[in-house]
Amino acid sequence: MKGWLADAFATAPGCGNRAAVVLFEEGDSWWEEGKLQAFAAEQGLSETVYLKKRGKGWRTLYFTPNREIELCGHGTIAAFAMLRQAGLIGDGEQLARTRAGIIDLAVQGQTVWMDMAPPRTLGWLSDDDADALYAAFGLSRRQRGRGLKPEVVTSGVADVMAPVADREALAAAVQDEEAVLELSKRLGVVGVHMFCPGEEECVTAHCRNFAPLYGIPEESATGTSNGALTWYLYTHQRIIPNAENLFLQGESLGRPSPVRTRLLEDGGQYLVQVGGEACVARELAL
Repeated sequence: MKGWLADAFATAPGCGNRAAVVLFEEGDSWWEEGKLQAFAAEQGLSETVYLKKRGKGWRTLYFTPNREIELCGHGTIAAFAMLRQAGLIGDGEQLARTRAGIIDLAVQGQTVWMDMAPPRTLGWLSDDDADALYAAFGLSRRQRGRGLKPEVVTSGVADVMAPVADREALAAAVQDEEAVLELSKRLGVVGVHMFCPGEEECVTAHCRNFAPLYGIPEESATGTSNGALTWYLYTHQRIIPNAENLFLQGESLGRPSPVRTRLLEDGGQYLVQVGGEACVARELAL
């Protein structure tokens, strides 16, 4: 058994989003679910990833501090980057067998590209829910996104896409955790992915992510949420297919995290990919 603390969407320790990664090697038995959950809670990180080789792929489980979830983008990037750095996989295609289905990945040097689940728009927020959403972050109508409305979108995990006007509004958001938790329950989402357009030519958007329902007050990098944001921006003609996008997250937490995405289009079929690097913060003693 091997384990690492790894910073995903980072090129140096201390940036990106940290995940715990536990590899069950050949002959190792899976821990019972209670132990998987207890270990994740002990780590105090937004996600802990467990994986074990199965056939041509890797069985992959994800736990937040208080529950199991179907898929985690930054955890997947971290896990397969650790396998690559440990010499257990090389460049090329890999498969993650998750609760959300089989996920295709491509390892290219230090970068891991991850296919997301088919993107889907699940619906607009009602006016009342939109008002409650922005009120839960102390934001005024003037600070809301211009020409864009909040919407529930999924690329494996459902989140509310919450546009705000600019970086000043994004930085001003102060979460009422109880209000966001209750709103998340009512809407059936993991959390809120707040964003504003990038001011720099190379930056698509600046983002913040909140998931108190899953014990995560704010997360510094979220692959699934930025995959959903890619689809949201495409449906609103803000990005084009087959181009690389750059989302910057974690700036409010002092852990800047570059998350790259691309929306591939082929004959009317769309695929969102999320990519990034990861580095070892330290090995875990298991």
